[in-house]
Amino acid sequence: MLSRPRRKLVGSFAIEGAYSLSLRPFTSFAFRAALALGLATAATGLATVRAYADDEGGDAPRVLFFGGMCPNCELSGRKLPLARFLGANFVGASLVGADLRGAAFFASNFTSADLAKANLRGASLFGSTFIGANFTGANLAGVQGNGVNFLNANFTQAQLAGAVLPGAQLIRVEARQAQFVGAQLLGANLTDGHFERASFAKAHLDGATLSGASFAGADFRGASLVRAELVGADLSGARGLTQSQIDQACSSSATRLPSGLTPRTCKGGAHVIILPQSSQTRYIITSEPGS
Repeated sequence: MLSRPRRKLVGSFAIEGAYSLSLRPFTSFAFRAALALGLATAATGLATVRAYADDEGGDAPRVLFFGGMCPNCELSGRKLPLARFLGANFVGASLVGADLRGAAFFASNFTSADLAKANLRGASLFGSTFIGANFTGANLAGVQGNGVNFLNANFTQAQLAGAVLPGAQLIRVEARQAQFVGAQLLGANLTDGHFERASFAKAHLDGATLSGASFAGADFRGASLVRAELVGADLSGARGLTQSQIDQACSSSATRLPSGLTPRTCKGGAHVIILPQSSQTRYIITSEPGS
């Protein structure tokens, strides 16, 4: 007769109706709206949530709910598909090679967590923080989340094909050879990031900020750059860029472009507005007329 695996209670809390969150002042209006929308979605229909961690290293026999605090937890290699992290603090946790397919991360903190080679295919990341997290070689294909904070994260050789991450904070990330094929990065901030040899083929970067980022050898074939901010970006070694794409974006003399392409300046900036529409999210790019 098989015995049930022992579990350790990590923490618990209750959600009663709507709640508010104080946002840090550096975030943009669009990011704040996106985060609030994500948190509201997470709260709907949820009652008391208890957090359990399997302390025997075995596979999870059912969906697990995580909340409370578990900093520096060791969960490498664990099989946690469809796990739910709600308001959880996993700062510095190790989930190297963990199976997190379809997992949901709502308003959780994974700052400096190690998710190298983890499988997060189809995961939801709404309102969560992954500052300085390591996603080297991880599979994030099809992940979704509005305004997720990936400041200083490492996405080297990570797979993000089809990811839906409007308003994502990708400032100063390391994303060499990462795959953003078909990803939706509307209004995302890629400032000062390293995207050498990454692929943005058929990606949507409308209203995104690429200022100061490096894209040597990056593939932009079929990418949409409507009102994207390219001032100060190094695209001189990028592949697949056309004059038509540059004409739709906003650049300047400080933008380094491939030979034969000329910058186009814009008046004013772009704003990404995220509006709920049934269970979908609709994106609108607005700006002042360009020159």
